[in-house]
Amino acid sequence: MGGAQSGAGTKAKVPVERLRLDGETPRLLDRARHATDESIIARLYSAGLDELLQAISTNGYLDIEPLVAMGAADSDELTVLEGNRRLAALRLLREPELVNRIASSEKLRIAVPDVKESLRDTLDQVTVHRVASREDARAFIGFKHINGAAKWNAYAKARFVADWYQGGEVSIERIANAVGDRHGTVSRMVSAIYVLEQAIREGLFDIEDRYTPIFNFSHLLAALSRSQYVEYLGLGRPWPPDEPRPDPVPIERLECLRKVLLWIYGSTQDRVPPAVRTMNPDIKRLGEVLPHAGARELLAAGYDLHQAHAATEPIDRRFVASLLRARNAIGDAAGSLRTYDGQDESLLDITEDVRETSDAVYRNMLKKRRRAAVRT
Repeated sequence: MGGAQSGAGTKAKVPVERLRLDGETPRLLDRARHATDESIIARLYSAGLDELLQAISTNGYLDIEPLVAMGAADSDELTVLEGNRRLAALRLLREPELVNRIASSEKLRIAVPDVKESLRDTLDQVTVHRVASREDARAFIGFKHINGAAKWNAYAKARFVADWYQGGEVSIERIANAVGDRHGTVSRMVSAIYVLEQAIREGLFDIEDRYTPIFNFSHLLAALSRSQYVEYLGLGRPWPPDEPRPDPVPIERLECLRKVLLWIYGSTQDRVPPAVRTMNPDIKRLGEVLPHAGARELLAAGYDLHQAHAATEPIDRRFVASLLRARNAIGDAAGSLRTYDGQDESLLDITEDVRETSDAVYRNMLKKRRRAAVRT
């Protein structure tokens, strides 16, 4: 494969300068924005590229597993379908000017370790297995990163199987068999990608506007596995469908989709933190909030998920639970009283408020108890 005439299915050494990064790799969150090598490498850097840089700089490039690349027979350039992190690391180690371009365009300064001169020649060529198309590489790449030894995160897995399915020439069943997963799991991933794509296309959500640094796609996957979200978004039954289709959320429920994604991921631009902090139990709690208009209004007004969820409980149950929590809390305070040194008068004011509130609750409960006794 040293020349451009090497055919598909061959495996040979290829100069690194002939290899191109794949702008469609499933590792990229918003691929439309990452058209340049600089932006692709910046996003790959968050996927543990620093550790790979250190390993290669220390040991040289260990050419054990071939990269998988695609290219026309008459082209000197090959697009790497499998091994983009390795290619990114090699390019950073070989091209100092690339590091500066990334710092300028992506506002990311990547620390690239020095490579011993005796190891530099290991960076020049790598073994590449060439394929004619993406389709020819999908089964191998999918199994390796979905159920194999080098698993992707939830978003990359879902993005990969959705891309495969969207090609229109393969069924969910075939994809599931190829990657070693269940039909329902693959259908759920593809369906969730369709929901996310619809939200982005309609301007309801921007992945880059999420409140937290990490995009927890698994939160959306978990949400769409619960009946409350399915019903709130009008997704219909069965869910997930055997054969997913684009734009699954009805037009009249798009505002509901915007709210769900805001509550799950928040918004940096609007300075709205997510209501969901951890997948368990917050995704479950948010799901239990969705059927209750009053509880949803509390969330929209800025109350936290715990407060909104409390509004879904029957009033009598909330009252009993509140009394028990209050008793436990004041018991904890009594157990820690020895730590109070008498210096902070504001703590006395707080205690006075507690006493007055407790007395008021007790008096009102006593009145109601007496009235109830008279009626019986």
